[in-house]
Amino acid sequence: MLLALLYASIMLNLLFLRDRYLMDGYAYNLVPFDTIERYVVYRDHFNFDTWFKNLFGNLVLFIPIGMFLPLLNTRYKRSHMLVAACICLIGAVELMQMLLKVGSFDIDDIILNTAGAWIGLLLTRPFMRRGSRK
Repeated sequence: MLLALLYASIMLNLLFLRDRYLMDGYAYNLVPFDTIERYVVYRDHFNFDTWFKNLFGNLVLFIPIGMFLPLLNTRYKRSHMLVAACICLIGAVELMQMLLKVGSFDIDDIILNTAGAWIGLLLTRPFMRRGSRK
């Protein structure tokens, strides 16, 4: 539980506080895979940090969600429940970033973040099974 709270505070800082500036308007992308495609097709137009953070950072940083949610509530051991919860949670975060003008709403972030959480669930499942046999 302590690790989950530590993770949540780190994510709060990364998503809302660190290196943020107030934007003039609302920025959003509602076209699935548009941003992802841009980063893949035009990767040589981005510096490595931007490219890596936007593709792999969005994936890797949400792996712990897929580990913590099933441990905190067993209903999230099922993929469809975890994915549904992540879409709602991450969608709310994306919406808040846009409305607070500290970021944009990007459907591709929801896709990548949810995929990361699902990977976390897959990595955690073997340990959950072992623990339930004892």
